[in-house]
Amino acid sequence: MKENAIVTKSYAFAIRIVKLFEYLKNEKHEYVLAKQLLRSGTSIGANVEEGVAAQSTVDFVHKLSIARKEARESSYWLRLLHDTGYIKQNQFESIHADCEEIIKILNSIIITSKAKLDKKTNS
Repeated sequence: MKENAIVTKSYAFAIRIVKLFEYLKNEKHEYVLAKQLLRSGTSIGANVEEGVAAQSTVDFVHKLSIARKEARESSYWLRLLHDTGYIKQNQFESIHADCEEIIKILNSIIITSKAKLDKKTNS
């Protein structure tokens, strides 16, 4: 079976988010922002998995669009945690780069899928 890049990357990102949540909770005693990041950061992969099992292209695009929204929200929480001093520059750069990569991949998949859907509709 062929490896699916977005499935793999979103799952690995979720693992990093869980570990960051634990760090923020235990070391920085930050709960509110950390919980928001945990929710959005792990939701990306969950929605990607739902998309993989979609019943139609429309459903697939919808699920991946939700994943993209969650990724953008995660980017927001990461920037906020960085700018308020809860995570260091090197921590931020690494995990935020992963988040941005996921957003770009999702954008590409959504654009391609919508184009295929439009082509089918117009045929």
